[in-house]
Amino acid sequence: MNSSTDICNNCRAALREKEKGMKVPQHISSGPSSFIPESEILEAMPLGDHTVMLLAEEFSGRMDNLTQVMGLHPHYLQAFLRCQYYLLRMDGPLPLHYRHYIAIMAAARHQCSVLVCQHVQEFEQIGVCSDWLRGLEHCPQRIRNLNEINKILAHRPWLITKDHIQALVKTGEHSWSLAELVHAVVLLAHFHALASFVFGSGINPDPEVAEVTGVADDLCPPAVSGICSCHLTNNGRANDSSPGNTNVGSELEVLMERMKRLQEEREEDEASEEEMFTRFEKEKKESLLVGSGGFDNNKVVPPSPVARFVDDPSFGYQDFARHGEDNLPTFRAQDYSWEDHGFSLVNRLYSDVGHLLDDKFRTACDLTYYNMASHEGVDTSMLRRALFNYVHCMYGIRYDDYDYGEVNQLLERSLKVYIKTVTCYPERTTRRMYESYWHQFRHSEKVHVNLLLMEARMQAELLYALRAITHYMT
Repeated sequence: MNSSTDICNNCRAALREKEKGMKVPQHISSGPSSFIPESEILEAMPLGDHTVMLLAEEFSGRMDNLTQVMGLHPHYLQAFLRCQYYLLRMDGPLPLHYRHYIAIMAAARHQCSVLVCQHVQEFEQIGVCSDWLRGLEHCPQRIRNLNEINKILAHRPWLITKDHIQALVKTGEHSWSLAELVHAVVLLAHFHALASFVFGSGINPDPEVAEVTGVADDLCPPAVSGICSCHLTNNGRANDSSPGNTNVGSELEVLMERMKRLQEEREEDEASEEEMFTRFEKEKKESLLVGSGGFDNNKVVPPSPVARFVDDPSFGYQDFARHGEDNLPTFRAQDYSWEDHGFSLVNRLYSDVGHLLDDKFRTACDLTYYNMASHEGVDTSMLRRALFNYVHCMYGIRYDDYDYGEVNQLLERSLKVYIKTVTCYPERTTRRMYESYWHQFRHSEKVHVNLLLMEARMQAELLYALRAITHYMT
């Protein structure tokens, strides 16, 4: 156990390093987020009685940092908590300790120590199979067999085929039933996407979780001044807010005008099917040019405390539309959609979870307060759909009825960089990226962006995985 004396010694050691002139992590924020002022989070709309009841069951009434930031949108928070509670606590194909271990494996793919520590603590409290926390090599072969689908789902879900499903379902004594596999896949997708929200919103570690004991000590060291190294720049200092766009005053007006013009063009002249396809292909290829500056996609990630839960750490995101690779067919949403195919398959194999997932997807996409920054009475549906569909476009998913020309009109380059980083390699997200777009918008509006990115990513992963399961079954 880490005593107050140990924490004081850690602080003194850090001060000594600073006196020597060495760079040490700087204090960012003692609140729930290193990106959002604590005062804005505390002033959020009050939570409804049902949400409070869910919190009492899940967290003994205490709201962790992640939940506090999500609480900026209480209606969504309720749908999220209801779904997560069902996945982790209620009757289902998988035993409880499996569920939390799968959550650890999923979060570790993105080095998301906030989530890893939380579920290491949950796993310890169950009180079984504690050796598993020493690393993947200490858990059963049956769990280790999930490594392949975990890494592919996290980084390149379009590569999943019915062969991956068959390898898990037909492996003798280590085999998974289809119901168990669907539960596992939903958990993996849920926590991959949740890692995107954690990094995108600058969620700070929870001091209570960081004080877990036993095997978790080296994974979750005591939080000093709320520091979370994932939000620091390469030189170890917190990112300064120095927006590159000096014409901030007109940014909102330009966006509003574009939305108005696009709506008028929609009503006047509908693009042909061929033109819609051309615009999708153009946007898909242009997404190649949007990168997370300063990072090498092929560079091996350095070891971290959560590396023990990661197999093949060098496997990472690669663009769906890579130069010279035309062999990957576009995933047509009309051929396999969540509404017409994925929902029914999930509900059939894992009772009721389809309804909870559907409610969460719809709540994030339909959520609106009819305002944009200082403007009220605004229909934001066009902007919300552009955000959601841009994520799916990067994952090679195309909607025949959507004009992808709207994406380029509505999403500025700095926002595209942020979206791609948060969605594809969230561990690289910085405060500078968060502050580089929509300078006039409220933090709650940027959190809504992160909710849309999280749900779009989760749905994309599920579509590829569930399609593969369907192919295996037929």
